[in-house]
Amino acid sequence: MDERIAQHLDRAAATASAHAAVPGRDRQDAVARVGSAHHAEALGLTVSKVYEPTGLFDRRYEPSMSVVLRGRKRSIVGDDDQVWGRERFIITPVDLPVVAGVVDAAGEDGFVAVVWRLDPAVVGEVVASMTVPAGAAIAAAVASGSSASGAVSSLPRLGSWTAPLADAFARLVGLLDAPEDIPVLFPLVSREIVLRLLQTEQAPRITAALDGTGPSVVAGATALLTGRMAEGWSMERLARELRVSESTLFARFKEATGMTPAQYLKRTRLGEARRRMVVHGDTAARAAAAVGFRSASHFSRDYREAYGRPPAADAVVVRGQLAVAVAV
Repeated sequence: MDERIAQHLDRAAATASAHAAVPGRDRQDAVARVGSAHHAEALGLTVSKVYEPTGLFDRRYEPSMSVVLRGRKRSIVGDDDQVWGRERFIITPVDLPVVAGVVDAAGEDGFVAVVWRLDPAVVGEVVASMTVPAGAAIAAAVASGSSASGAVSSLPRLGSWTAPLADAFARLVGLLDAPEDIPVLFPLVSREIVLRLLQTEQAPRITAALDGTGPSVVAGATALLTGRMAEGWSMERLARELRVSESTLFARFKEATGMTPAQYLKRTRLGEARRRMVVHGDTAARAAAAVGFRSASHFSRDYREAYGRPPAADAVVVRGQLAVAVAV
């Protein structure tokens, strides 16, 4: 890693670690973190820290930038399974179900991660304000579904840091130490981060959700599949509800999420069934039926493939791991 990038990320890690919520710590520590949590929310940040590896947990990520500042984590999106650390970052352009867990807690320093919520309105403003050549290049990449390295869907899911991006991100996290400056500096640094992201190979992924019919198609599809997951969905029906062609829906959905609509629906159903068993104590049969599985054997097979254990046995294990689930 470039020395300048490393220095910026070290700075961000130190600040984030000092403000992170740590599961299982005493009540006094939790009370002391209330102010930090309030300031982090104002910045669109979720800061977390754990001192030991975790299990794999289901998470729903809003449009965001995910950064590991210490340690390493495993993230599974559809068929894409990656272990990564601070040398990379992940852009999530739309609401996305992710299975993730900490695999390296970085010893006594602890695993530290930050998720920054992307504001589509800010992204749109920055894209619109860029110079004509840069803006035209981005629009062309999005419209054609390509970039210098190929199609949007074939872009690496892990982004590469640049020194200006790492510096801007460190200054964003640094505002946790200067909450009085947030009202003035946050609008500026947030736009700078978006600009720096648009200057990386991840630009097409960020702008894909802003392109023409892109937001309504992809966001509309994820809303339908999430809000009405128990219904029987086919590509034909989903495209008809959204009033687009099946080919347009498939292409835009795969570009933005890295999954097909069918894969997205299955992952969403499995995650919700798991939540019902762990949190509400539902039986596997009841959870499966509630989320739309018509066959108990089909549900058990898909569940075991996703989580490595039968539904009932997995629910018991996950209940014991919930104390550290906040970190992933």
